[in-house]
Amino acid sequence: MQAAAGLLVRIGAALVSAPEHVRSRFRALTSAQLIPALEHSRPMGNLADPDTATALTVKKLAARYRFLEREILDTDAGLAEILRDCAPLLRDVPGVGIEVASQLLVTVGDNPERSATEAQFAALVGVAPIPASSGKTSRHRLSRGGDRAANAAIHHVVVSRLATDSRTREYAARRTAQGKTKKENMRCLKRYVARELYRQLTNPQAAPSITDLRTSREELHITLREAGEHLNTWPGTLSRIERGLSRDDNLASQLRDWLHEQKEAQKIH
Repeated sequence: MQAAAGLLVRIGAALVSAPEHVRSRFRALTSAQLIPALEHSRPMGNLADPDTATALTVKKLAARYRFLEREILDTDAGLAEILRDCAPLLRDVPGVGIEVASQLLVTVGDNPERSATEAQFAALVGVAPIPASSGKTSRHRLSRGGDRAANAAIHHVVVSRLATDSRTREYAARRTAQGKTKKENMRCLKRYVARELYRQLTNPQAAPSITDLRTSREELHITLREAGEHLNTWPGTLSRIERGLSRDDNLASQLRDWLHEQKEAQKIH
């Protein structure tokens, strides 16, 4: 992933310094359009000409990016197959994708003696709180030990939830209002995520079904905008939950309860 991202940066830098007539051909293209356009370009001329050399360079970089992209997809497919056999429900946890789940399996598999309890698992992945009080100030900080790759995976889960999960955002807002710093919020959230991941690793639980949400809403002739206004969220967020593209158990439960209330109200009338 880092190598592919680095290639995009190099392609952009090469195009920025390229002559205007070369830049103008690709200026309006998005990243998704740029790579195939460069890959199918046909630079002609003498390699001693800077224009030709630049065009050929970005074409080769685009071809290299496409190769890495296919390699990543193949690797993800292989990892997904392993996860289906070893931890089929781990990816049901909100914010956990193939890379995060794979890293956690590697960490736990390499250290079985250090993950016998939830507390040991938290220490293993570097999220166990360490006392850092001073004078009248009572506080904790995150451990600097543990598996740093697993810690980075849990950090990714927290960041993902802060962007997509209403319950996580509400918790962070509440803690901030209490005077907690961003680092302190992240420490607490990482610990909660580690607890949830450990439970899923040791006692797998399937994600709640959401197939009834869209059907119930459409039967009541309620639009996504109306549901979003009632639940104080974006219609697009509800749409992604209904389609299974994102997961927010708390918001899904709120939507289901509200739809049930609307159904009962219609029966009365």
